[in-house]
Amino acid sequence: MGISSAGIGSNLPVDSIISKLMAVESQPLATFDKKSASYLAQVSAFGNLSGALGTFQSSLSSLTSLSGFQTMNTSAGDATVLTATATSAAKAGSYRINVAQIAQAQTLATGGFKSTTAAIGLGGKTTVSFSLGTVSGGSFGLAGGPLGASLSTGGLTPGALAINGTAIATDGTTRSARLLADAINAKSTTTGVSAKAAETVTSATLFGAGGASTFGDVSTAGGGTYSLSVGGVQIALQEDGVAAGAGVTAASLDAALSGNTATARALADANITVSGTAAGGDLQFHNADGSNIAIAEAVSGAVSGGIGNSGQANIGSSTTAVASIALIANDGSPINVGGSNPAGAGLSAGIGGAYLGASFNADATRTAGNIVIDSSNNTLSGIMDAINKGNFGVTASIVSDGSTGTGATPNRLILTSSATGQSSTMKITLAGSGGEPPDDALVSLLGYDPGGVQNLSQKAAASDTKATVNGINVTSASTSIGGAITGVTINALKVGASTLAVTKDTGGLTNAVNSFVKGYNDLNTQITALGGYNTDTKTGGPLLGDSTLRNLQATIRAQLSSSITGLQGSGLTNLSQIGVSFQKDGSLALDGGKLQKAIDNNYADIASLFAAVGHGSDPEVQFASSSAKTQAGNYAINITQLASKGTLTGNVALPAETTIAADTKWTITLNDSTPSTLSNTQSVSIPAGTYNPSQLATALQSAINGVSAFSNAGATVAVTVDDSGMLKLESTRYGAKSNLTVVGDTGTDISALFGSATPVQGVDVAGTIGGYTATGDGQTLTGAPGAPIDGLKLTITGDTTGPRGTFGFSQGYAYQLNTLATGYLGGNGIIAGRTKGLNDTVKDITAQRDKFSARLVDVEARYRKQYTALDTSIASMNTTQSFLTQQLAALAANK
Repeated sequence: MGISSAGIGSNLPVDSIISKLMAVESQPLATFDKKSASYLAQVSAFGNLSGALGTFQSSLSSLTSLSGFQTMNTSAGDATVLTATATSAAKAGSYRINVAQIAQAQTLATGGFKSTTAAIGLGGKTTVSFSLGTVSGGSFGLAGGPLGASLSTGGLTPGALAINGTAIATDGTTRSARLLADAINAKSTTTGVSAKAAETVTSATLFGAGGASTFGDVSTAGGGTYSLSVGGVQIALQEDGVAAGAGVTAASLDAALSGNTATARALADANITVSGTAAGGDLQFHNADGSNIAIAEAVSGAVSGGIGNSGQANIGSSTTAVASIALIANDGSPINVGGSNPAGAGLSAGIGGAYLGASFNADATRTAGNIVIDSSNNTLSGIMDAINKGNFGVTASIVSDGSTGTGATPNRLILTSSATGQSSTMKITLAGSGGEPPDDALVSLLGYDPGGVQNLSQKAAASDTKATVNGINVTSASTSIGGAITGVTINALKVGASTLAVTKDTGGLTNAVNSFVKGYNDLNTQITALGGYNTDTKTGGPLLGDSTLRNLQATIRAQLSSSITGLQGSGLTNLSQIGVSFQKDGSLALDGGKLQKAIDNNYADIASLFAAVGHGSDPEVQFASSSAKTQAGNYAINITQLASKGTLTGNVALPAETTIAADTKWTITLNDSTPSTLSNTQSVSIPAGTYNPSQLATALQSAINGVSAFSNAGATVAVTVDDSGMLKLESTRYGAKSNLTVVGDTGTDISALFGSATPVQGVDVAGTIGGYTATGDGQTLTGAPGAPIDGLKLTITGDTTGPRGTFGFSQGYAYQLNTLATGYLGGNGIIAGRTKGLNDTVKDITAQRDKFSARLVDVEARYRKQYTALDTSIASMNTTQSFLTQQLAALAANK
C-alpha cells in the first residue's frame, strides 16, 4: 500500500521543502511582472503625452489661419438699427449710417375663391411662365379719375378723404388737383403715400375740335364789348363798334399766343402753356402743376362770335379745367382710400394699387421657370403645388381671410418671391398649347406684368435695402450690406440712423498669442513630468531617456527658435519680435509691452508668424490652400493656358425680333461628366413670345437656370449678345468639366438662334509654380506631389499668360506645430506606433511568463515525485529496521 501523505513514511517536511524549492524556482516571475509594469507605465505615459499633445493641437486650431488673428471689432451706436461684422480686410474707422429702407420680397395675391379644390377654367393646357426682374420708370399707386364737379367752386369738405386711415386736411379752399395733392403730401410721413397732380388741360373741343363750332370772329358793332381771359390772363379785348373780322378772330388769337408776345409772356408767368391753334380748332391750354385753368368770356351789350360761336349772339361763358391726381405708395404697398366723399377727389373707396407707367426688365442672373396647368391641377391647391415644385424663386401658399356665409370667397393664392430685393419682382405670362390660346380664367387669375395688365394685387413690393454710409448712397438686395465699407458687412434691422465704429481686435489677438504660449507651456510641463528626473526623490519620469519624447521636445523647440521664411515684405520673422521668448526652464513667456508695440506697428503681419499665408506679386494670383507637404518659399509663376468656359456661340446675327413658338423645348446637357450623369441632361421649356436680342438672352438664361436639377447641382449658364449680334450661351463653370450641348426637340429649333454653331468645351488653367509641374482644375493650379510646392493651390484669374510674378508662401509657427502634432497623433501617428510596440512587448512578456509558469508546474511535479520516492524508500527502510529490531530482540530473548 502506497503512502497517501507526503512525509508520513519518513517524517520529512516534504511540503515545506517543495514550497521553498518552488519559491526559488519562481523568482523569474517577479522579473517578468516588473518588466510588464515598466512597459505598461510607458504605455500610460504615452497616453498622457497623446492627451497633452492633442490639447495643444486643439489650442492651435484657431491660429493656423488668418481668421484667428487679424480680426476687427464692430460697435453700433444703436444696435436696434443695425449690427455689423468685420473681416481682417477691414480698416479701423468711424462711420455714420442712415438706413432709409429695409429689403423685402414681393408678395402678390389673387382675388378670393370659395373653394381651394374647385376647377378654375376649362382645363386647357396652359403654360405659366415666371420671370424675376426689376421695375423701372413709373410708380406704384392709384390713378385718380376726374375730380368732383363742385371742387373748383366749393372745395373738398373736411373728412371727405382719408388715406391709410389718416384724414386729409381739406376744406373749402381745396379747389384744384394741385392743392389736393399738397394736402395729401402734407400727411405723407404718416400715410406712406404721396400724391402727384396731373397736368391740367382744357377740353379738346373747346375751340372747335370734335365737330363743335370753331372760334367765330367777334363783332361788337352793335355797341357791346368783349374780353377773353385764360387763368386770369386777358388774352383778347375788343371795344364797341368793331365789326366782325376787324377785331378778335381766331387768327388774332393765334398771333397773340405765339412768339414772344406780351400775352404769351403773361401766360408763361402763370405757368400756362399753349398747344394747337384757334384757327385749327384744336387750341388747348396746359398747366403742368395741376392748378385749375379758368377760361372766361366777359361781354356787355350786343356781341356775337367767340368760343364755339360763329355769327351768333354771345352772352358770355365760363369754364374751369380741373386736373386729376395719382396716389403713389412710397413703399409699393396697397393704398387704403376712405373718407366721406373720396369720389370728390376722383378716387374710389377701398384698397388697391398697381404699377403706373412702369416697365419690367428681366434679370438675367435670376432663375425663372414655368409650370403647366391643365385639367389635372387647375385648382388653387393644384396651382400652389405646381409652383412650389418648380423651385424657381417663387413660393405659393393659400390664405383664408376667415369669411363665411353665402357668397363668401375667403381663399386667396399668395405668391412670394423667395429672395428679397428690387430685382425679385415677378412677371407672369401665360401661353396656350397646340396653337390654342391660354385659358382665359387662368389669365385672369395669374396674368401679371408690372408694365402692363396686372391681374394680381401687389401686397408688398420687392425692394432693396437703402442706406447712406458717410453720406454715400448704398443699396443691397438683402438686409445685409456688403462692400460699402471694405471688409465690413452691415446687417440692417430697421429704418433709422446709427454710428458704427470699426476697431482692431487687439484683445482678441493678445488672447490668441496668450493661448499659444499657454498651450505650449502646458505641453512642456507634461513633457518634463514624463521625461524629467526629480533630484529630490531621485526618481525619473516613465519616459526618461525615451527617444520619441526627446525628439518631439527638440523638434518643437527648434521650430519655435527658427525664423519664418517665405514672408514677402513682412517686418516680422520670429517670436521674439512680438515678445515671446524661452525661459531657463524651457517654458515660454510673453512680454506684453513688446506685443503691444508689434500690434501698433505691424498688426497685419502678426498673423503671418502663426498661420499658413500666401501672397502673390500679381493680385490676380490668389492663395487658395496648402498641405502639410508644401514648403515655405518664393515661387515664380508662369501660366501657359488660362481656364475657359464651355460655350455655344451663334454664327448668325439675331434679327431685330425673334419669335419663340409655343411648346418650344430643348434638351440641354450642362457640365456633364465621363461617364455621363443622367441628371446633367434636362428638358428645358423656352417661353413663347417675341423678343428683341437682349430680351431673348434673358429669357433663355432664366429658363435654363430655372431647371431645378441644374440649380441643385450648382450648374448655371450666362447668355449674352456680342457686339456682332451673335447669341452666346456659356456655362458659368471654368475648366475641362465645363461643357454644354443643346438639341432642339419641339417648337423653335436652335438653328434659328445659333445657326450651325457647335459647342466648345472649356479648358483648365495650365502652368508651373516655381518651375515645378502643376495641375489645373478650372482656375485652380495645384502643385505636383513630390515637389516643394506639393499641395499648394492657387486661383489664377485675369487674362494674361506667361510670367505672372512671384508667389510667397510661409508656414507660421502654429501651422508648423499643428502639422507636427498631426504626425504624432492619430491611428497612424508616431505615438500610436510606439504604444503598439510597447503593448506588443507586454504581450510577449506575458506569453513568456505564462510559458514559464507552465514549466514550474512540471518542476513542482518532479520535486514531488522525487520526494515521494524518497519518502517511500525511507519508509521501507524504517519498516525493515523495525522488523530487524524485532527479530534481533526475539533472538536475544531466546538465548
